[in-house]
Amino acid sequence: MTKIFKQLGRHWAACLAVVALLIVQAYCDLSLPDYTSKIVDTGIQQGGIESPVPDTVRSTTLQALELLMSEDDAALTDEAYSDPDADGVRTLKPDADTAALENAFTTPDVVLYMAAAKNAATAAGTTDTVAPTAYDLDAVATQLAAASQAPGAREMLQSQLTDGLAQLDETVADSLSSQAMLLVALEYDAQGIAHDVQMSYLLRTGGQMLALTLLMVAVAVAVGFIASRVSAAIGRDLRRDVFRTVVGYSNAEIEKFSTASLITRTTNDIQQVQFVCVILLRMVAYAPILGIGGIMHVASGNTGLEWIIFVAVAALLALIAVLMNVAMPKFKQMQVLVDRLNLVSREILTGIMPIRAFSREAFEEKRFDRANTDLMKTQLFTNRTMVAMMPFMTLIMNGTSLLIVWFGGKAMDLGNMQVGEMIAFITYTMQIVMSFLMLSMVAVMLPRAGVAADRIDEVIKTPSTIHDPAAPKALPADGTHGVVAFHDVSFRYPGSDEDALEHISFTARPGETTAIIGSTGCGKSTLLNLIPRFYDVTEGSVTIDGVDVRDMTQAQLHDELGYVPQKGVLFSGTITSNLKFGGDHITDADAEQAAEIAQATEFISAKPEGFDSPIAQGGSNVSGGQKQRLSIARAIAKHPQIYLFDDSFSALDYKTDVALRRALKAKTDNATVIIVAQRISTVLHANQILVLDEGRLVGKGTHAQLMESCPAYQEIARSQLSQKELNLQKEGE
Repeated sequence: MTKIFKQLGRHWAACLAVVALLIVQAYCDLSLPDYTSKIVDTGIQQGGIESPVPDTVRSTTLQALELLMSEDDAALTDEAYSDPDADGVRTLKPDADTAALENAFTTPDVVLYMAAAKNAATAAGTTDTVAPTAYDLDAVATQLAAASQAPGAREMLQSQLTDGLAQLDETVADSLSSQAMLLVALEYDAQGIAHDVQMSYLLRTGGQMLALTLLMVAVAVAVGFIASRVSAAIGRDLRRDVFRTVVGYSNAEIEKFSTASLITRTTNDIQQVQFVCVILLRMVAYAPILGIGGIMHVASGNTGLEWIIFVAVAALLALIAVLMNVAMPKFKQMQVLVDRLNLVSREILTGIMPIRAFSREAFEEKRFDRANTDLMKTQLFTNRTMVAMMPFMTLIMNGTSLLIVWFGGKAMDLGNMQVGEMIAFITYTMQIVMSFLMLSMVAVMLPRAGVAADRIDEVIKTPSTIHDPAAPKALPADGTHGVVAFHDVSFRYPGSDEDALEHISFTARPGETTAIIGSTGCGKSTLLNLIPRFYDVTEGSVTIDGVDVRDMTQAQLHDELGYVPQKGVLFSGTITSNLKFGGDHITDADAEQAAEIAQATEFISAKPEGFDSPIAQGGSNVSGGQKQRLSIARAIAKHPQIYLFDDSFSALDYKTDVALRRALKAKTDNATVIIVAQRISTVLHANQILVLDEGRLVGKGTHAQLMESCPAYQEIARSQLSQKELNLQKEGE
């Protein structure tokens, strides 16, 4: 996991920007329930009235309210309102002290409303509560105005109010305070502006909700954009690092990981890391902000239902712990099974022709099916685990909602909570639960991504056994170039108990052809691969012009070499792009001349597009002989000082082989040519022939010399040439 966060740390500025945007998004998300509560409680239930202090009030109502206030509050109230207009309506001044006025208005509002309600009940001839009208309000105001004319009436009324309020407990007092808005609503109704006040509040609050929603959407889009760019950049960097590392690998590292595993790590594993990086930025970073913010909002209220959240969170954590213990081992196993499936698929697809030739389709199908089924079973297990998590999560969420509604309904019945408050509480609770749900889902994804990150890091941190020296040496500036010498060379493959080559010594000089021949598996290709440092020698040294190849940079070494592998490898593109693969210095004329020497001009000219003819991946649209000739032409076009042919003439017919070697001899008069071959005819005229047998050099000399002195070479010659051909060669000598 630390490796994934290390990758994110490289893009710390973008990550900080994402966190800042997520805080804004969380603020918007957490503010919306409050606005919902305001719309329900204030906008609908209270008619859009936010304060017990009316913005406009008729003079008669204000006088009645002032009679119920203390003299100081009455003076403050009278000062806060403007003079009556033509309709007798007074307006609250903009600079009025609203907080002080709320304390002054609350109790008189409640008393005046209850008096109006009592008047309505009396008029209706009932003891039940009856909603008062503007007529009842005016009647009570008139009665208070008349009663206030008596001496000491105001003081007696104030004393009765004070004694009555002192006898109320806190719960009842809070309940009465919520009724203060009812008097303001009744006053607005009497003025005929109640509907306008309510719609104004709903539109204003709804507009604020819409603005917050649009801001939240914009922030979410910005977060998604930045997170996608960061994850894409991480994927790009990882692919680049892995590719650069793998390109520098020797054959030992390639064989250690296997090609199929390296492909899986470069594609599937990096995709896993890339996907999780997006999730980390969009969900993991957001979940704590949202959850903590929701808890703070809930804790700031006085609902008394906070314990429900703790029960829900505890249930979620217990569920996550169980799921992690069950699913974690399977996620680690999944990547290994993906490797195995890719390996089997690659083997089958690359070997489809021998599979058909040996009628092994059914066997290979079973082998693929086993690998595919093992992966499917593991994926089914992990997917079922994920699917099983959702019903439990839904149960916890719905159970939490049920508890809130149950206990919230009781609180509403007692007057301790309003409908909007309960809706907001449910919303905050769901946000808190969802934040833990997001974390739990990510917690299930992270193990697999962590395994993928470890596998990628393993490739990047595995050093190549072939590397450039700290202080490279240069080739001599003058003299003959291209002298290749083996000095008592021994080589052992990594992990092997026996040497593949033992004490090999020889010198290959410019203008000469050195051929290497021997039975299959005797180490011919291994010997040739030591020159370009595909492997490094175990003992002894390989030198070019007296400089150990290990003391040269690989780029400098490879510039001297023209290498033709045993299996011709072409790259997707055109014939020209393949012939110029050796570097930008190769011209069209060089490519055409190389094709002519390699006897490839005839089949190239036969193609409609000539040298611009397309080459499919791996050269699958050309024959084996054509592929081999193009590989030879590619090495010739580079004009190297040393030519290395690893059994590169095996797919050529005898006529083409002779013509090619004759043209090649004329081209490479001043170059060193080293040929690995199976056929005697290919090495017959070499200046020096090396005979290998089980990794040892058992013969060295010309064809004639070896026919006289080397039994191993004689055996090879007799197996390929008739006695008549051998006699003719002897007579020719």
